[in-house]
Amino acid sequence: MSDDEDDDPAVSLGEHTPVEGAPLARVSSRLTWPKEKSEVARLEGESVIRTPAGPQELAAILEDVDETYFQRHQEFETHIRSVIGTGPIPTADE
Repeated sequence: MSDDEDDDPAVSLGEHTPVEGAPLARVSSRLTWPKEKSEVARLEGESVIRTPAGPQELAAILEDVDETYFQRHQEFETHIRSVIGTGPIPTADE
């Protein structure tokens, strides 16, 4: 880096808005696939993920998933999203 470059970011990022829970993709990336639903619950069931209804424990969401085996993380995420839905995630102060 040269001395005449600014330390300011090239794009203004705005204010930090806290959001409770982890993104679903982060939780699914911590696992290796294929995986049984019971094994996902054992390994990551206590993880709190972001949902449009607010943060929820993954174990509670898995109870509403009918599938018992996930071949790939995309399949897992599709089944989870069918339960939690899609939409804006509320911030921590909402």
